[in-house]
Amino acid sequence: MYECFEVSMNNKIAHVQLNRPEKRNSMNPQFWKELPEIIKQIDQQAEARVIVISSTGPHFSSGLDVSSFAGVGQSASETDEKTRRIQAGSAFYSNVLHMQESFNCIEQARVPVLAAIQGGCIGGGVDLVTSCDIRYATADAFLTIFETNIGMTADVGTFPRLVKLIPEGYVKELAYTGRRVAATEAKQMGLINEVYDGQESLLKAVMEIAAEIASKAPLAVYGCKKMINYARDHSTADGLDYIALWNASHLKVEEIQEAMLANAEKRPGDFVGIPKTNKNN
Repeated sequence: MYECFEVSMNNKIAHVQLNRPEKRNSMNPQFWKELPEIIKQIDQQAEARVIVISSTGPHFSSGLDVSSFAGVGQSASETDEKTRRIQAGSAFYSNVLHMQESFNCIEQARVPVLAAIQGGCIGGGVDLVTSCDIRYATADAFLTIFETNIGMTADVGTFPRLVKLIPEGYVKELAYTGRRVAATEAKQMGLINEVYDGQESLLKAVMEIAAEIASKAPLAVYGCKKMINYARDHSTADGLDYIALWNASHLKVEEIQEAMLANAEKRPGDFVGIPKTNKNN
């Protein structure tokens, strides 16, 4: 169904796998089209309570395929060289906005998104995983802000998100040097939650965490994601006011009672899911 991804659904967990191992899961133009379609559809249909993003082959992603700079967001009509040259900056800007939106939708999804990283997570791969809620990795994994090494400044989401995940000094060092950061070091920085021996144990553990999240009241988890992201970007006073307003409209006594009863009876809770949304939203 998709050129760049395999998508499956099991026990309220959507598993989205990058599936071009022979190309080291580089991000070609089709990648930028398919990923937001997949994430938005999962979110709109409200069938999943968690999304897990993993990959195939020796590397999570080698990052941006340079062909992405041509075609994405550009007009198919023929134009003369002068027009193309004058419009180049605006076309590039549109391309970057399109790519940014492909990752913004992960942050905007109502359900948590977990990243399972193996091998290299390079360039655009870092942009992708920093847009996720939680990151896990194999012991052989590494992350690189590679754009610096090829004369670019990362522009698809790394810096606005990374400075909110780890101390600024780390961000600047990694950006200025473009060096590889091993998974264990990334964990020490606070970028990776946990490191596992291999991909099999990584996926097993991440799916167990996803199942634990999926067992909770979906509207409560949605509220947690909404409030954490809001608090990150606003003052304490604004965050406190927003959570009060949120619970005034979203807190449901029935869900609290069901959670308490399910815990007491040691059974799964029978919770109401998040509602489907209009495709135009």
